[in-house]
Amino acid sequence: MNRRRFIQAATSLTAALLLPGTTAAQPQTIRKAIPSSGELLPVIGLGTSRTFEAGGSSALLMQLQEVMQAFFDMGGGMIDSSPMYGSAQRVIGQLLPRMTGDRNLFAATNVWTDGRDSGIRQMEDSRQQWGIQRFDLMQIHNLVDWETHLETLQQMKADGAIRYLGITTSHGRYHSALQDILQRHSFDFVQLTYNLGNREAESRLLPIARERGIAVIANRPFQRGSLFRRVKGKPLPAWAAEFDCASWGQFFLKFTVSHPTITCAIPATTKLKHLQDNMLAGRGRLPSAEQRKQMIDYFESI
Repeated sequence: MNRRRFIQAATSLTAALLLPGTTAAQPQTIRKAIPSSGELLPVIGLGTSRTFEAGGSSALLMQLQEVMQAFFDMGGGMIDSSPMYGSAQRVIGQLLPRMTGDRNLFAATNVWTDGRDSGIRQMEDSRQQWGIQRFDLMQIHNLVDWETHLETLQQMKADGAIRYLGITTSHGRYHSALQDILQRHSFDFVQLTYNLGNREAESRLLPIARERGIAVIANRPFQRGSLFRRVKGKPLPAWAAEFDCASWGQFFLKFTVSHPTITCAIPATTKLKHLQDNMLAGRGRLPSAEQRKQMIDYFESI
């Protein structure tokens, strides 16, 4: 079954499971603990890079409203953004008040500027754009002026203005610097790139995160679509059903979040069907260590 056909079937199944009064068993959302607190976080979050920059498009805004509503309806928690992402934060702020039902938002964004005062102003601008009382997680984006912002974030956490502090990178060239930072300073979260086609973080950063008790957010879990392009026209292996996987999207996400040190992944999309497919990756069984090796071998053989 290809991704499109599976999504059509899964969408119907999900809708049935969500009907009031249904007695069908629904797989529980998989959650992992944040090491510094023990708080449980759903393993599939929602990224906003290159997707939530709706600008003046009312059609795209309505599309994103459906995406966000389905995210919460299917048990989502973390939404991650940054001032770097154009109008994404303003769009989040427009959409959050429109959400119905339970909304277990875990709000995460970044500070991405130089200077203490500039950073404080930017973080307050972000809070106002989101329209929330405080962020759950504030991260230092791509190590920009990290020493200055770390001091600010430590004080904000102590004052209760944020709940967690973190640092991010999406570039391999920063891994050595980030390794040194994580070894010398305390963070609740680190965000980095990790997926089936890019496992560089396994060599240094993930072992440090495990050792230091740092939650890990995996960005670019589809490597900006290149993983799908690599498997285009290839059959999903039948043994993927052993860990409740029925699409390539779920295959990639389940690989990422099944790593013992990864806390959650933040795929980004503007399409409702893809969001629903992504969220189903956070249910059912995750691959074992042996199955993860099988996934790597199969992917590399394609």
